[in-house]
Amino acid sequence: MTLTEPLDLTIEGPLARLTLNRPDMRNAFDETLIAALTAAIQTAVEDPQVRVLLLTGAGKAFCAGGDLNWMRKMGTLTDADNRKDATRLADMLHAVWTCPKPIVACVNGDAYAGGMGLVAACDIAVAADSAHFCLSETRLGLLPATISPYVIRALGERASNRYFLTAERFDAATALRLGLVHEVVPAAQALEAAEALCRTLCANGPGAVQASKRLVRDFAGRPLDDALVMITLRWPEEVRGLETLELDSSVTEAKVDKRELDMAKRLVEDMSGEWKPADYQDVFRQTIMDLVEEKASKGKIETVEKGEASEAGKGADILDLTELLKRSLGGKKPAKKTRKAS
Repeated sequence: MTLTEPLDLTIEGPLARLTLNRPDMRNAFDETLIAALTAAIQTAVEDPQVRVLLLTGAGKAFCAGGDLNWMRKMGTLTDADNRKDATRLADMLHAVWTCPKPIVACVNGDAYAGGMGLVAACDIAVAADSAHFCLSETRLGLLPATISPYVIRALGERASNRYFLTAERFDAATALRLGLVHEVVPAAQALEAAEALCRTLCANGPGAVQASKRLVRDFAGRPLDDALVMITLRWPEEVRGLETLELDSSVTEAKVDKRELDMAKRLVEDMSGEWKPADYQDVFRQTIMDLVEEKASKGKIETVEKGEASEAGKGADILDLTELLKRSLGGKKPAKKTRKAS
């Protein structure tokens, strides 16, 4: 699958490549590119085969921030229209930040203003040694307000004070020292290094990777109090078993009792605590697979429909989905129940 201009989106198995494609404008943002990037991220999120996104820029620059022509046009608009444009940029950065799948930035060249905010919003960043960075807004009499939540998280308050106020340009080595990027490599090797990180991510359990990303987002900046400690005790059990299982045809053909699914769904909602039930979708889906695999692998059951089971013999041990879910979310050992063969 390939979509082009002003952004190239190419999906190659588990990898979605997103390339800012306005090289003549140094990949500067305008309303079209902002909309295209937001839509491309959503496309990658909704594609079940995609596990990681790789973001880079065409040409010599990564992203020069806002297109000056677009910014001049914004100067002729009403306050309401300007607010809508600012909201679209904010929504795009938020889509990067909240993307459930990891996003690796290959900073192939300069990243200024909004481009630097885009780097900061990605999960992992690899920079070419020739790349430079700048929060140039104050030089233009503007404020880096929209990108500030992401940049401050990446640089920290102290470094942000300096570079927000001075609009100084700094090199890739400084970006590495400040924590904006994770790795600096020769320019000719930047894409290769970013792709290697993508392969590493794809080699890990997809559910565990996504849950780990949520963990960092949820825990960063929280006070280390008793409440946080108690939450951390639940996470290892929640994540356990999230890795995708390769099931044979006899397992995938099995069905799960709808009543058990309903009970498990209510359990997710009851146990969600500070998280929304949607955060447990991966756990819920994997737990269903665990249940089906466990029943089918024992040869105890072929199908489960309307609360009845076809079993190899009477008195077989069967695990309820609700019990498996309790084990995944709360660390409780599953209770076994005995059903008579139909």
